[in-house]
Amino acid sequence: MPMHRVASLADLRQDRGIEVEAGERKILLVRHGEEVRAYQAECPHAGAPLADGAVCNGHLICPWHKAEFAISDGHLCEPPALDALTRYPLQIVDDQIHVDDQAMQTQRTLLPDDPRCFIVIGAGAAGTAAACALREKGFNGRLLLMDRETTPGYDRTALSKFVLSADMGPDDTPPLREDAFYAENRIERIQGEVMKLDVVNKRLTLADGRRFDYDAALITTGGEPRALPLLGADLAQVLTLRSRDDAKKILTAATPGKQALIVGDSFIGLEAASALRKHGVNVTVLARHEVPFAAQLGERIGKAIRSLHEQNGVLFRTHVDVSRFESDADSQDRNLKIAVLNNGERLPVDLALIGIGVTPSTQFIDGLELEKDGSLAVDSGMKAGKDLWAAGDIATFPINGQPQRIEHWRLAQQHARIAASNMLGEDKHYTDVPFFWTFHFGKRLDYLGHADEWDEIVYLGEPETFEFLALICKQGVVAAVVGCQHERELALLAERMKQPLFKDEALMLINRLSDCA
Repeated sequence: MPMHRVASLADLRQDRGIEVEAGERKILLVRHGEEVRAYQAECPHAGAPLADGAVCNGHLICPWHKAEFAISDGHLCEPPALDALTRYPLQIVDDQIHVDDQAMQTQRTLLPDDPRCFIVIGAGAAGTAAACALREKGFNGRLLLMDRETTPGYDRTALSKFVLSADMGPDDTPPLREDAFYAENRIERIQGEVMKLDVVNKRLTLADGRRFDYDAALITTGGEPRALPLLGADLAQVLTLRSRDDAKKILTAATPGKQALIVGDSFIGLEAASALRKHGVNVTVLARHEVPFAAQLGERIGKAIRSLHEQNGVLFRTHVDVSRFESDADSQDRNLKIAVLNNGERLPVDLALIGIGVTPSTQFIDGLELEKDGSLAVDSGMKAGKDLWAAGDIATFPINGQPQRIEHWRLAQQHARIAASNMLGEDKHYTDVPFFWTFHFGKRLDYLGHADEWDEIVYLGEPETFEFLALICKQGVVAAVVGCQHERELALLAERMKQPLFKDEALMLINRLSDCA
């Protein structure tokens, strides 16, 4: 195919890529030192335009979900993407850049035949990322992926954000990998419920009696939503949200005009409130806090989020709890009708959604001491014991010198890639930056880092307008950043915050990006 002249060297920037067209194909051009690289223009994870992201420390960072790729060859450095970037041939003639619209072919290097058997227990975000990483890194032994669900892993974050609003069907939630991928990469998906993991004898037993011996195992079973131990909590319309089936049950009960009670002001709980209101459901939230998310995002941002919900018809109730749920006494169907509060008030409800956090799913582990919250303590390489690793919601790991358990989707995948490397004999450690995003009434907020406490929050813009950046600082160092409608700045900081970042330097970097926009 002929080369297409797409740009001149003078068009390129050091801090970002630019999008061009080669024939009918969109291409991203990005500087690599004195050289130029050409890659696919959209992130392989969710199709974000990579030209809206940033370049920092030799990495190209996606603007939406902060996947990172090496500028040198496009290989994957940080999830949630699971694939490297497709690269295109490029020539420079008299400062003019010419690109071929036919992708370069890549060769995957396999390690020698490997007699070992690796087991990944849990096939959600972390488990799927680990299985992909093991094959990506050349593991050529037997690879078993234990899955309690019949269908392959999918993007659970879409359930509370888009499925409950009816913007996306439950069965349309994006799969993490298509079915064919597992067969092509010799990943054995084994459906079943885990009964016991014998850590001492390195043996996994399923509830149906099947047993599997392993050489190395990674536990990625995540968390189970906490239930309320109340009278009536077993009614069909008292639900939690973890799976597609849960979402289907919620949508069946919460048709437009119905009354939904959300117990708890967690991120999932308030995302569900936003989604259900868009779907035309009347929503009341029993909140634990006067200001939601104040402990994570600060008082001002929390107040802005609560105000946004209230402007859209969500009713908040604080200082009350549910005492019991009641059904229609005249019906044999035992449908939920009333939530009785601890002050004696009786609320008519058609659906109760419980959003009070999760409990680590580790009850099947035998031979390893658990933390008080049921999680597994791991080191910075995600190792939990001899030939055993853990990742995601079940892992308490060291961050900033303190043991933490953080329930973030992308963080679970970061853990998984580190664990996969170390299962193959590498010596990788967690030095990354946690990231999550939350979505309320069309407003997307990104959160970078982790801050349990702070002594200053620097605001650029107004949280109340939902166009701002907030630098959460302790002793002059940026511990976390919250932002809305500042995707490029957040992409840059996602990489830069891997080393200590002082407030003044952060402000300089942000201003430089703004000046060059």
